[in-house]
Amino acid sequence: MGVHYDMSEASTIGWQTSLNPLTPAEWSELLAEFADGNFYQTHAYGSVSWGRTSLTHLVVREADIARAIAQVRQIRLGRWFGVAYVRWGPCARRRSETWNSAAFREALASLSREFVRCRRWVLRVVPNLFQEDEQASTALQVLQETGFQKDEATAPYRTLRVDLRESLEEIRRRLDGKWRNQLNAATRNGLEIEEGNDEALFRRFLGLYDEMMSRKRFETSVDVREFACIQEQLPASEKMRVALAGQSGQLHAGVVTTAVGHTGVYLLGATGQDGLKSKASSLLQWRMIEYLKGAGCDFYDLGGINPEANPGVYHFKSGMGGVEVHQLGRFELSPSEARRRLLHWAERWQKALRRWRRKIGR
Repeated sequence: MGVHYDMSEASTIGWQTSLNPLTPAEWSELLAEFADGNFYQTHAYGSVSWGRTSLTHLVVREADIARAIAQVRQIRLGRWFGVAYVRWGPCARRRSETWNSAAFREALASLSREFVRCRRWVLRVVPNLFQEDEQASTALQVLQETGFQKDEATAPYRTLRVDLRESLEEIRRRLDGKWRNQLNAATRNGLEIEEGNDEALFRRFLGLYDEMMSRKRFETSVDVREFACIQEQLPASEKMRVALAGQSGQLHAGVVTTAVGHTGVYLLGATGQDGLKSKASSLLQWRMIEYLKGAGCDFYDLGGINPEANPGVYHFKSGMGGVEVHQLGRFELSPSEARRRLLHWAERWQKALRRWRRKIGR
């Protein structure tokens, strides 16, 4: 039996919706209006990671005010099939306002009408909401009522989130005792911190990152060069924040964060051999807490955790006083169960092919 989806003929009375590719400047201006805007919804991220021609933009308005938005990646798979993908969206919480469940529903319904009903594609969304958020149960109800199914085969994003709404004194008090001691030691070590958002700082970070990767020799799916290209395209208001710590001209550690929306996110980190002794990473993470709080962020997302696969990083992050949270997950809407299964089969085959190519060194 096929998956059911919203069959409304038109937008609910009072809503005006549009779905068109917008320029980087147009989209950036809209994204800045939303507290749940985020790095993965920026035009630069979509253009570099997916290709600018694959992007389109949904805007749901009420009385000429944007109430929900979503950047959509369009993936055509043959002449009659494709996937529409929304990562960390739709955004439905304007700054200084509460999350708008009605606008969220209308955004999902509009995407459904275009991609599932008209094009017969699979629609895939990963909302920027966590199971621990107060609006989680409402969002899950809306997703269910609009016909979406949760993809149980994909593990939801799991992270630690530091609450920045308290004073810096209270945030520091919540640090694990050992972590706080490392921060105090790093402060006494006389490290010099450089920070900003220019490309030169990012290039210096890349050098340190390459040094760390050659030392640790582990595989990663993260393409730091892609992040460098994104940084070049981001407008000033959305640029990533780079912070480097060193001594006597030698870099010890570096971090890269984003402050788009009300939640800052830790994106990249690197520690040199000297940094392991100087505890420079602790100093930089505290500096990012200060920066993000000053930038108006309510939370600091520590960039994901995997205690089983990466216990060392988990141990470090768990000392920062954050609370473990889990995203709602990935949800799909399809014109038929057969198309949904076909998509999953094709993705499994593609992953197997990539693993085989890596194994033979191609």
